[in-house]
Amino acid sequence: MATGKSILTLGRKHVGEKYVLGTMVPKNNSAWSGPWDCAEFTSWLVFQVAGVLYGCDNDGGNPATADAYTGYWARDSKALGIEIAVDDAAATPGAMILRAPAAGAMGHIVVSDGTGGTVEAHSTKRGVIASTLDGRRWDTGILITGVDYTQGASAEVAPPKTLIVRLTEPDHMTGSVVKEIQRALKAAGFSPGPIDGDFGTNTHTAVMAFQASRGLVADGEVGPQTAKRLDVTLPPA
Repeated sequence: MATGKSILTLGRKHVGEKYVLGTMVPKNNSAWSGPWDCAEFTSWLVFQVAGVLYGCDNDGGNPATADAYTGYWARDSKALGIEIAVDDAAATPGAMILRAPAAGAMGHIVVSDGTGGTVEAHSTKRGVIASTLDGRRWDTGILITGVDYTQGASAEVAPPKTLIVRLTEPDHMTGSVVKEIQRALKAAGFSPGPIDGDFGTNTHTAVMAFQASRGLVADGEVGPQTAKRLDVTLPPA
């Protein structure tokens, strides 16, 4: 039987491999050793362990060409999987933990190690790594139907200490901190569009490009690490 622990064990074997944002991974290639991005990594793990496509544009299509994306993971979590609380997923080896994207945006997805940590395809600078869930924004935990999971002791995930500035729909985040981010992006050579204090798609895209150039998680969200590289001070959460 496919198990969450098997998903985690396989993921750990690929720590240290290369990350390329937007890369395509043949889900049926058991010998694949990179490059990865976060959604391709998690979808490949599920296919290798459970033999099903999940989080892809066409979950009934050809596993060699199926395109994985965090937005498809968000879709499938509601239609095919089982959504659970992030704290519960943090205590469940092999559960997925998702930062869901707004329409047209990017997100991030990781594998829980069951003790508050992760295995994840992180960024161009760090590749596939073991990391932590604490201090990062997450939306939901996900269990895959047909996979056997074992939940361990409670693993409470500490929320971010600062505001996370990001693309939200239908109403955008606005204000002086957004203007500060836009000015910093422009100064760094990444055009956010008008300096209008509106965190829309142009600003999101500019943040993603900045993050990719600095080896950060390219999710388009300005949290503590991205703010530090932009020399922007975020208000408390």
